[in-house]
Amino acid sequence: MSIAVKRVYEPAAKADGYRVLVDRLWPRGLKKEDVSLDQWAKELAPSTALRQWFGHEPARWDGFRHRYATELDAAAEHWRPLAERAARHVVTLLYGARDEEHNNAVALKSYLENWLRTHGPR
Repeated sequence: MSIAVKRVYEPAAKADGYRVLVDRLWPRGLKKEDVSLDQWAKELAPSTALRQWFGHEPARWDGFRHRYATELDAAAEHWRPLAERAARHVVTLLYGARDEEHNNAVALKSYLENWLRTHGPR
């Protein structure tokens, strides 16, 4: 199992494998044709209400992760194919936030890895 997390502003690398942007909004200052990516999975991003509530405030990180996991629980049809791919190939979750420790890609990586550990690929 290999899931990586990377800022979308960093250059693509062969080691990235399957590159998936997991933000609802397109990253500022980037043209779509300039970004090397295999999928833009808007449906894996936190809801607008949750994103706005979190506001990238580290003090709200635990609450954000819990609420985001609840949203993901209800959206298995969107993340399960990605988890299954990650069980066999490298998947890199791309995000635009400046905070490298407190963002939805980090939370999604943890969620997917936990699911793979407990359920395994199908």
